[in-house]
Amino acid sequence: MDIFTSVCWICCKMRVKYSKFLIIILASSLCLVIFYSKLKNVGPSPRGETELLSITSSNLKNNTTTTTVATTIKKVQSVIPYKLPHLNISENFRKFVPKNGAFWNRKLHALLRQFDAARNQTFDDPRNRFKCQPESFELLQTNIQDVQSYPSLYRDFLKGMECRDPPIFIDQPGKCVSGNEEEHIFLLFAIKSAPTHFERRQAVRETWGKEGTYENGMQVRTVFLLGRSSMDDPSFDKLLSLEAQEFRDLLIWDFQDSFYNLTLKEHVFFKWMLESCPRVSFVFKGDDDVFANTEAILKHLNSFEPTKELSLYTGQIIFEASPLRDPKIKYYVPQSFYEGPYPPYAGGGGFLFSGNLLPSLYHVSLYIPFFPIDDVYTGMCFKALGITPVKHDGFKTFDIREQDRENVCVHKDLLLVHQRNPQQTMRLWRNMHSSMLTC
Repeated sequence: MDIFTSVCWICCKMRVKYSKFLIIILASSLCLVIFYSKLKNVGPSPRGETELLSITSSNLKNNTTTTTVATTIKKVQSVIPYKLPHLNISENFRKFVPKNGAFWNRKLHALLRQFDAARNQTFDDPRNRFKCQPESFELLQTNIQDVQSYPSLYRDFLKGMECRDPPIFIDQPGKCVSGNEEEHIFLLFAIKSAPTHFERRQAVRETWGKEGTYENGMQVRTVFLLGRSSMDDPSFDKLLSLEAQEFRDLLIWDFQDSFYNLTLKEHVFFKWMLESCPRVSFVFKGDDDVFANTEAILKHLNSFEPTKELSLYTGQIIFEASPLRDPKIKYYVPQSFYEGPYPPYAGGGGFLFSGNLLPSLYHVSLYIPFFPIDDVYTGMCFKALGITPVKHDGFKTFDIREQDRENVCVHKDLLLVHQRNPQQTMRLWRNMHSSMLTC
């Protein structure tokens, strides 16, 4: 019972001869004193935005709530919870992306000019530049003459290219905290998922994505990265809310979960890491339909000398790729949107990188326009930082020979294979850890 409640209770219960008027005066005075003392303690939360963003998913599709949340976040953004690191954008990257008439190319080089101008002036936080104001179709048509021929989802992507800071509806601010102290996490699994993929997430939780302390005290944590359901889909909000309460590993932001928004998912994940989980040695970024060999991954990462300067970016590296121009293909990129080659990049099914690179990755992503293919975009960010991807033969993002796909001994020497359904994942994991297995 607090002080004020105690006083009120005493005033009601005690039988004294004083007038009711004097009792009311006494209680009112104490109220003012307590209120004033609490008022002096009001101030910004030391954790910045994080504590304000733990919002249940029951409001995922509530437009009124979305407006309220957006307003709240706008207020707390004035308190920057961390400083962006010093940034250099490599000359190699600048020369790699040709200057031509394609929309994305022009947009990139305009941002690079802004970056160069800002370096010679008083530092202006680039996060302040982005206001979520969808591009008008008139503006797009002025800059992309054949934009009407683009698929509708592509046009939606173009309209939202400047919307980089959606509110988070379900947060896990305590994911990397033990008691009142921030834990050092050796490996974080960050898994791209979708609202309807519960079965895949559960298979990951029960197998290779299981959280805990592994050999030599290595701490492993897992989060699943989601957007919201399409308005044309049934609502999964209540189920997601229950799932988040039960497993405490869902991160859900206010944007439509679609293929073209995977780059946005990458960007907001970088930001979340900086705010809620900055002390991570390594990050595994992958899909929810891969099979990962956790022990093999930890063994590989443990072979590196612990250093703050490690710049690891590894997986199955795609070299000398270029845009696909067929509109019927999932990875279609119109020539009027982007013209030029792709940098070497790790296949998005799953790759590893050093946690100490997160601040620089987030910073440089503010100067690279969103690209509709997320793993290509990530490759661009690493190239802009001057980091060369390292090929690892244990990553098989395009799967292995069909006759080996049920061979457990083949999988024991791999770090990742793509794709596996939940049943295959459960069976592979169970057999791989069987005491009867002989390889």
